[in-house]
Amino acid sequence: MYLKQPSANVPSYRPMVVPPADLERPEEVEAEKTTEQPEPPSLRIPVLDIKMPIPETAVVVTAVTTAVIAVTTTTITQSLFEPIKKKVQKQLQAKVNKWKENRQKKKDSSENLKQE
Repeated sequence: MYLKQPSANVPSYRPMVVPPADLERPEEVEAEKTTEQPEPPSLRIPVLDIKMPIPETAVVVTAVTTAVIAVTTTTITQSLFEPIKKKVQKQLQAKVNKWKENRQKKKDSSENLKQE
């Protein structure tokens, strides 16, 4: 009877090199210029599995300012124009009612002439 020699998966790792805290580049070496831009900040929405980009502060401030001004303007102008609107509406309704009365009178008078 032949028995196989046992084998085991031994975990292995690559050693991690940690630079010292006071590491500086030599004086004769210039720093490399990178053209990569950092990834913009984003917000991960876990339920929908979506990464939503977070706008810059200037964009948010502009949007909020615009929204506040729009709501304020609408509220103020609505309170100013409401009385004017009511007066115009009353005048128009009065003219329409007068026109209807005149039309009804003409209709009644034409019916009376036909009956005679």
